[in-house]
Amino acid sequence: MGLKILYHHRIRSKDGQYVHIEELIHALRNLGHVVILVEPPAYNKAKFGDDAGVVAVLKRYCPGFAYELMEFAYSFVVYWRLREAVLAHQPDCLYERYNLLQPAGIWLKRRFNLPMLLEVNAPVFEERAKYDGIALPWLARWSERYTWRGADQVLPVTEVLAKRVEAAGVNRERIVVIHNGINPDDFGGEFDKEQAKRRLGLEGKLVLGFTGFMREWHGLEKVIELIASADPGWHLLIVGDGPARDALEKQAAALNVSSRLTITGVVERKRVAAHVAAFDIALQPAVVDYASPLKLFEYMALGRPVVAPAQPNIMEILTDGENGLLFDPRDPRGLGTAVERLCRDAGLRQRIGEAARRTIQSRRLTWADNATRVTELFAGLTGKREFPR
Repeated sequence: MGLKILYHHRIRSKDGQYVHIEELIHALRNLGHVVILVEPPAYNKAKFGDDAGVVAVLKRYCPGFAYELMEFAYSFVVYWRLREAVLAHQPDCLYERYNLLQPAGIWLKRRFNLPMLLEVNAPVFEERAKYDGIALPWLARWSERYTWRGADQVLPVTEVLAKRVEAAGVNRERIVVIHNGINPDDFGGEFDKEQAKRRLGLEGKLVLGFTGFMREWHGLEKVIELIASADPGWHLLIVGDGPARDALEKQAAALNVSSRLTITGVVERKRVAAHVAAFDIALQPAVVDYASPLKLFEYMALGRPVVAPAQPNIMEILTDGENGLLFDPRDPRGLGTAVERLCRDAGLRQRIGEAARRTIQSRRLTWADNATRVTELFAGLTGKREFPR
């Protein structure tokens, strides 16, 4: 028999986090496990691309200390929901996606002696302190260390993040890096690039592509500058939306290249691969130093040559000139130079794209493989070693 896994997350918005959650749960169930979900009630009502709704409003208008105290207090509500799930379903183990000011999973683990894996996608205390500010740093810092140290094993998504977890006092033996992955059913097939271009009205263009939520720090304005000074057949396709959209469209208009920029807006998840299929070059212009970008693996699975910054978390996956083309993120001309090099060398594009696709296979960078790793870790914690395949 498979395991009964109690899966808990506190995500309310449907974005890249949602993809990770849905894909891993689907892969665990495909292995024969029963997954019991405890999640925010509003999560099921949200649509892909939605933000945090009422939570965003509270965060905007409440004093910082009051909002953080409410976050922490909500853990008592979460604990009660988790307790009810344990009593109703008698799970074998607990899998939790980490969030700040959320010790409920550790309380539950200790109360019911449940083996626990903690997935960590970001050093949230550090992240929020830098971008939003934290009113009660002592409480936030304590909760992060308490949660990281309390789990049986911690699963950061990069080696870079693993070092932060270890620095917080978690023994390295209890840290297992599991990168993000892809679903071959969605991103592993063969797509006709020219057909994909025709469907989007981009036939005859050399398409530079980006997927995801556009933010100011992504550096896409550099790509528009490049297009404005380059071959008129080069076109930038952005599959997604975000706060940087207005500035990019204004920049393109000012440079008289609006006709060479396409922004799709939010695209339904199952249609993303058909858009990426139109890319000649896939862009990962910038990324925080600890992240495991979903788009990177999706680009690679479809055999698209990737341009990305040469920083440690990216170099855990890509090797410059082999399965990706990397640039120095400190060089203001680095991104443009790398993109231009690929634009002018079709042979290099093909070699790098093919090597990227092989990397997904050789490194087992799929959600199914991630679910197998999770299963093996739980087997070591629970003593249950026979699972259906």
